[in-house]
Amino acid sequence: MSSPAESGGRGLREIARDAVRSRITEVALELFAEHGFDNVTVEQIAAEVGISARSFNRYFPTKEDAALGDAFRWGHVVRDNLATRPADESVWTSLQASYEALLAIAPRHVEQDKRSMQVLMSTSSLRAKNIEKHLSWANLLTPVVADRLRGDDREYRAATIVQASLVCFDIAMQAWAKPGEQTPPTEFLRTAFDQLRDLG
Repeated sequence: MSSPAESGGRGLREIARDAVRSRITEVALELFAEHGFDNVTVEQIAAEVGISARSFNRYFPTKEDAALGDAFRWGHVVRDNLATRPADESVWTSLQASYEALLAIAPRHVEQDKRSMQVLMSTSSLRAKNIEKHLSWANLLTPVVADRLRGDDREYRAATIVQASLVCFDIAMQAWAKPGEQTPPTEFLRTAFDQLRDLG
């Protein structure tokens, strides 16, 4: 996925930086898919992009970060959408709508996004990095959900609901990423959320 920041009002330097980040991720995923994640080095990715390994590290601290691209930053988009959902809407419905909004506004590079999920599912270090992404998104979403609940245990219940929603999102994306799958990711997301509809 591309950067969630909109181009309006951004400087040329930031736009150029996002373009380079996107290119690094694209090349990294191609190499990971062809040779296996563990068999590709930062130096190889950097050489293929046409930059130095030091420059690579200015954009991504590790090759795991390059594989996930801007996944951490997209959590802010989900959080911002969640904060604007109607107050009388169930929390679970609001979370589903917020993930669907992310899928709707994110410029999709279908093959690259699918490749990213496939590489992630096949690599233990990337699965660990994905847990970090979960924690990052949960830290953004849980306070918003807690504000919409009542009771002394609302923070605990909010954390439970958010973690369940993140699992639904991941399961939906994994199902969508299977080779040859044509079903839109939103359909998988709705199916997953429907299984736990009474949480909110």
